[in-house]
Amino acid sequence: MASAELQGKYQKLAQEYSKLRAQNQVLKKGVVDEQANSAALKEQLKMKDQSLRKLQQEMDSLTFRNLQLAKRVELLQDELALSEPRGKKNKKSGESSSQLSQEQKTVFDEDLQKKIEENERLHIQFFEADEQHKHVEAELRSRLATLETEAAQHQAVVDGLTRKYMETIEKLQNDKAKLEVKSQTLEKEAKECRLRTEECQLQLKNLHEDLSGRLEESLSIINEKVPFNDTKYSQYNALNVPLHNRRHQLKMRDIAGQALAFVQDLVTALLNFHTYTEQRIQIFPVDSAIDTISPLNQKFSQYLHENASYVRPLEEGMLHLFESITEDTVTVLETTVKLKTFSEHLTSYICFLRKILPYQLKSLEEECESSLCTSALRARNLELSQDMKKMTAVFEKLQTYIALLALPSTEPDGLLRTNYSSVLTNVGAALHGFHDIMKDISKHYSQKATIEHELPTATQKLITTNDCILSSVVALTNGAGKIASFFSNNLDYFIASLSYGPKAASGFISPLSAECMLQYKKKAAAYMKSLRKPLLESVPYEEALANRRVLLSSTESREGLAQQVQQSLEKISKLEQEKEHWMLEAQLAKIKLEKENQRIADKLKNTSSGQLVGLAQENAAVSNAAGQDEATAKAVSEPIQSTSLIGTLTRTSDSEVPDVESREDLIKNHYMARIVELTSQLQLADSKSVHFYAECRALSKRLALAEKSKEALTEEMKLASQNISRLQDELTTTKRSYEDQLSMMSDHLCSMNETLSKQREEIDTLKMSSKGNSKKNKSR
Repeated sequence: MASAELQGKYQKLAQEYSKLRAQNQVLKKGVVDEQANSAALKEQLKMKDQSLRKLQQEMDSLTFRNLQLAKRVELLQDELALSEPRGKKNKKSGESSSQLSQEQKTVFDEDLQKKIEENERLHIQFFEADEQHKHVEAELRSRLATLETEAAQHQAVVDGLTRKYMETIEKLQNDKAKLEVKSQTLEKEAKECRLRTEECQLQLKNLHEDLSGRLEESLSIINEKVPFNDTKYSQYNALNVPLHNRRHQLKMRDIAGQALAFVQDLVTALLNFHTYTEQRIQIFPVDSAIDTISPLNQKFSQYLHENASYVRPLEEGMLHLFESITEDTVTVLETTVKLKTFSEHLTSYICFLRKILPYQLKSLEEECESSLCTSALRARNLELSQDMKKMTAVFEKLQTYIALLALPSTEPDGLLRTNYSSVLTNVGAALHGFHDIMKDISKHYSQKATIEHELPTATQKLITTNDCILSSVVALTNGAGKIASFFSNNLDYFIASLSYGPKAASGFISPLSAECMLQYKKKAAAYMKSLRKPLLESVPYEEALANRRVLLSSTESREGLAQQVQQSLEKISKLEQEKEHWMLEAQLAKIKLEKENQRIADKLKNTSSGQLVGLAQENAAVSNAAGQDEATAKAVSEPIQSTSLIGTLTRTSDSEVPDVESREDLIKNHYMARIVELTSQLQLADSKSVHFYAECRALSKRLALAEKSKEALTEEMKLASQNISRLQDELTTTKRSYEDQLSMMSDHLCSMNETLSKQREEIDTLKMSSKGNSKKNKSR
């Protein structure tokens, strides 16, 4: 029922939404129309305002004209009022003369009219002439202003051009002077060059004569003395000992030492990576201490346990290669025989990587299939599997190129000399590729470790193992980057050093020729050393005796000075100890002095105030003296023990009282022991506090992670409850639809049954009718 009500409400809301949407379209159209109408009405309003302003101006002009006319009418009325009494007085006389003046009046009126018209015409002409004059004057003034501005501009341009021309003239004059000075200096240099050329020609002639004489002499010596030319044939030329380049050998040894250090770091990182990977397999996804791990991971851990036997030889091979490069050898590819052993060790490590790669991929797949693996962790595992494949491929590529570089020292026909530089370049590219892949592995593994640390089932052992693996991967990345940058920085030197050999170009033919050359080099070095051995100079007997005496005296004096220095150092140490002792003594004496002063002051105070009670104190002193005698007797017979923070001091009698030094030693030893004990306790407390702080920090992190996971789980629970309610609603709706369909189908079946029953009745009637017809026919 609730779902039906919700569905009805939803339908009503949908209908209302469709109605509102249709009304929204109509309202939008109405708003657009109203905006257009308002714009048109604004235009009409502007036009009406303009026409209204015009009409107002006309109205103002008409009112002004009416006012003028009204004033004129008033003036005329006033004149008429003034002229009426005059007309009455002169009416009588005027009647007689009216006839005479009528004609004059008409004549005057005509003249007046003409004068008015002429005056009006003259006024019009004057106004037009005035307007024309003003217009012409304005045009002339504007033209004058433009001409003045143009004249000012032209004047400014003329001034600028004259200034520019003067500057160019001065510059040209200065250039002319400089060129004259330069031409003079060039003429002097030309004269000097002519003299030098003459001298050089003379020197060239002399050198040519000298060299031609030397050439003839050397040719005659070669023809007479040299039996054959060994540089003509490469087989013989390879046996010639090259010039000893000590700088080259030292640099090659330095480079080999750097490479050895990088390889040692890389070997350490590889050992850590494989070892920690083995530990991780024992922990995740199943802890071997709690449950048995899969056979695949057991086999994988067994193979990883053997990693040292494959990784350590890399360091040993590089060490042998470094030891083979000495100052006396000639280091090129043909003489580096130990590179073959390093290549073989690298090949064995590649075989190890190929062997463990499928197990590693299957182990990552097994982690992906576990229930703890999330989608993000599964993506990281897939990325790591791809990275491991790439890492193995890069190692194979690197091993291929190193094997090619090892061929000239064993098989000279295996690699052409022209391909040495390209192989070295490819080695550098492979190292850079190895560095890039290790960066990807480091990034993906760090992401995977952070995801695994956020899991609720992540243990401290897994977290530490992941951190160790991540540190080893980072070390691998740094080592690969250092090796790649080191090789790329020295690549030009490697390529240039390939020409170091016999005659600096042709090089060695075979490893055997290189070995023979090295033997010849040793023999030549021994021969040159024997030749350069200086003759021993003989020293007279008396001078030798004197020198021996001086030597013995100097050695004796040196030994004596050394003994004096030793004795003085011992004295200094003893004096420092005595200084510390006497400083302590001074402090104790100072304390005793202060106490004695205090006691004397108290005694003085008591003597001044205690004279009144002297007699009573004497009696008490007698009794106290008797008691003290008994106490001293007991003290002599029995030892007294005093316990305090300083320690336990046992005193027997006055003859057995310890002296000041023994007490100082006891106090010093006690305080030193106490200080040592307190420092140890402080260190223990510090370590415990650090441990507790780390535990609290880890617990707070775990609590925060747990709260985050709790929030995520609550949100997931809300979503799940919403999904459950939605599914229940859908289930009820589907049930109702199915019931409606069943009811419709039942109604349809009922109607079909009714139709079938009707058809059966019709068939029965037809059968009855057919039977009746047949009976009728038979009777017929």
